Amino acid sequence: MHITLRQLRIFETVAQRLSYTRASEELHLSQPAVSMQIRQLEDSVGLDLFEKLGKRIQLTEAGKVLLHHSEKISYQVKEVKEVLESMKDLDQGRLKLAVASTINYFAPKILADFNKRYPRIRLHLDVTNRKRIINLLELNEIDLVLMGQPPDELELEFAPFMDNPLVIIASSDHPLVGQKRIPLTRIAEEVFVVREQGSGTRIAMENAFMAYNLTLKLGMEMTRNETIKHAVRSGLGLSVVSLHTIELELETNKLQILDVENFPIMRQWYLVYRVGKRLSPVAEAFKDFLLTEYTNTKSNATK
Repeated sequence: MHITLRQLRIFETVAQRLSYTRASEELHLSQPAVSMQIRQLEDSVGLDLFEKLGKRIQLTEAGKVLLHHSEKISYQVKEVKEVLESMKDLDQGRLKLAVASTINYFAPKILADFNKRYPRIRLHLDVTNRKRIINLLELNEIDLVLMGQPPDELELEFAPFMDNPLVIIASSDHPLVGQKRIPLTRIAEEVFVVREQGSGTRIAMENAFMAYNLTLKLGMEMTRNETIKHAVRSGLGLSVVSLHTIELELETNKLQILDVENFPIMRQWYLVYRVGKRLSPVAEAFKDFLLTEYTNTKSNATK
């Protein structure tokens, strides 16, 4: 059975007016054209949709059933059209954003600022780890991503928007606190609390030590920055974290940054999406907002 939306629209008009003449006038079609579309629809359905009683036409039982469903289809088509039209309007729409867990320390501030400018846009935020972010990008299930170093295995568009210094932290009573220009060889003697395999921070940390032929002494492995900070405060080892994650601990003197040679490791936070992805007007607005309001003047290159 093959039914077109045009046939349903003509059928509905005839059924609601119970007149081919009035329907043709309303649709700005000739009466023979309307009659032909109804015949083609009846042939496709395999049932009569109208019956003639005297000079008037009436719906058959099949016609009544089709009219019921046709009106529902027309409503859904209208609703889809309104939703799609609203997506062109920056007063509405929805943005699906995934962010690395480390970025979540300042992502709410970015989203709050964006929400002030576009208060009717609905924001969906997924805070997750690097592995799942890569999976979301691979499956194209997310509008935009905020993360550290973009993965090489995917074809991506990305733009840096903020510095991400990685620093070595210790508990406030650690014997290395206060020392100047601590050699990396000395730091390599300490045990490190680390993020899980595949974490962007862990990759950067391991690469930094391998560049000087140094091996890290790995202690506990954890998946959350908060847990790592608690472990360091408890004296379980040192760690490498983003400076953005420890502002409160520095203010309250619960953690200290060690002055280590070749640190901090200067990295960037990136706005990322798939190559060829057609960004919605809402996603374009967020991209423009982020790169205008938050990008460092020295970090505005894009790939």
